[in-house]
Amino acid sequence: MKKNNHDGTGENGVMLYALSTCGWCRKTKTLLGELGVGFNHVDVDLISGAERKRIMDEVKRWNPDCTFPTLVIGNQKCIVGYQEAEIRKALGK
Repeated sequence: MKKNNHDGTGENGVMLYALSTCGWCRKTKTLLGELGVGFNHVDVDLISGAERKRIMDEVKRWNPDCTFPTLVIGNQKCIVGYQEAEIRKALGK
């Protein structure tokens, strides 16, 4: 899977599953950048075939509705949608 890595400091293990055309996904990426959080992200709609199925299975594990953005923090907490206050709280920002 092609993950896009965004350097930053703080919370390790932040993964964002997004769609390249989603405004809320873009807002989540921007927020994480503004907070200086290092994170990986993958634009699910830009992937196809078996790799896309595998990624969607990962998303489904955290978010059975498979909606975007899906943010996984520390492989323990999942935040679905653009939830600025919840994201800030979960990251201690």
